[in-house]
Amino acid sequence: MSKPIVALIGRPNVGKSTLFNRIAGEHLTIVEDIPGTTRDRIYVDISWKHKEFTLVDTGGLDLRGSSDIEQMVKNQVEVAIEQADVIIFIVDVSDGVTIPDKDVADILRCSNKPIILAVNKCDNELRNYQSSQFHELAIGEPLPMSAYHALNITALLDSIIAILPSYLTSSEVEESVMKIAVVGRPNAGKSMLINAILEEERSIVSDVPGTTRDAIDTLFDYKGDSILLIDTGGIRRKGRIARGIEHYSVLRALKAIERADVVTLVTDVQEPMAAQDSHIAGYIQEALKGMILVVNKWDLMEDLNIETERLNSVLRQKLKFFPRVPIVYTSALHKQGIESVLNAAKKVFNERLKRYPTALVNSVIRQALIDHAPSSVKGKRLNIFYATQTEVNPPTFVFFVNDKRLMHFSYKRYLENKLRKEFGFAGTPLNIILKNR
Repeated sequence: MSKPIVALIGRPNVGKSTLFNRIAGEHLTIVEDIPGTTRDRIYVDISWKHKEFTLVDTGGLDLRGSSDIEQMVKNQVEVAIEQADVIIFIVDVSDGVTIPDKDVADILRCSNKPIILAVNKCDNELRNYQSSQFHELAIGEPLPMSAYHALNITALLDSIIAILPSYLTSSEVEESVMKIAVVGRPNAGKSMLINAILEEERSIVSDVPGTTRDAIDTLFDYKGDSILLIDTGGIRRKGRIARGIEHYSVLRALKAIERADVVTLVTDVQEPMAAQDSHIAGYIQEALKGMILVVNKWDLMEDLNIETERLNSVLRQKLKFFPRVPIVYTSALHKQGIESVLNAAKKVFNERLKRYPTALVNSVIRQALIDHAPSSVKGKRLNIFYATQTEVNPPTFVFFVNDKRLMHFSYKRYLENKLRKEFGFAGTPLNIILKNR
């Protein structure tokens, strides 16, 4: 990233995610009154008074935590501190100066980074006065503010840009940049696949299902092409989605699908294309996104006595509603098949960018009408005057007809198949729009 990085650091449940959302202007991270809700680093670009920076939300830094998850969160926060150009150290005025606050302050002082001490939940005059007790941390002048009530946020932003390092402004991510979302059931190996692709611990990897809860964007280079990688929490069937944090995670995943060009659906070879996976594929198709199917944990193939050809046939049958989806076999644990994932995604992305002239599209449709004319409905017959491709990503075709109510879904599918046979479009839905003339 060329923009300066500003990291929100603090112990659990002091209001980091609330502040992140307040600055970002929209709910980009999960806010729940449960310590440890945010586990992975979350990025968002911010512009304030003609200056830009990247804001990073982190999990709560609990140096005395002993669980594996708490240790991994600690590792993630340490990476964020190392990457940061400016650190916002958030404390809670209602708790006063705590031992964990002192522990975090000791780490931050050793980082030699510019630090802003933000005292959160100062929503009245008394609490503003109480914020002065945080001078004890010897980390700078306390800045009283309230993320929830949007108090003193402007002063905080002014303080940030006052100490930002200079940088070269980078251009925004162009439409041509491929955006890949990684989705799937919990514990299918999504985060491990992300880490294998990025060759760094950008997302937490754990055997505990549902570890990744927020969508995480990472821009990286692959063979000279810029790719935006979006990691998400696992998606369960609607009836099995618990209220609260997991519900929000599913919304994030669905939004990630909406933002992506190509969606990598990760399935577990031990239970390939289960019912939940089919539901996810349905979401992807409805959103008109490209898709590749990644069969992960392929290192278990011999133990499970699975034949590739037979499994391919089964998967194709389950995905018959989503034509010609590339299937890639990987072992994220052993970093096998990773390059094939990116190559397959790139091929699907290129398919989505295909554009054909109106004359050629009409030639294909006219021949389709000759080969198989539409049936009449109550004495009326569908008449297609002409067709044209109007958009790419997704490929969009507009058919001008005499009465779109006469287009039966089976005939629409027939015309789509004719377009695919002539032009390809493997791994991506087509958006066919009917207009009366």
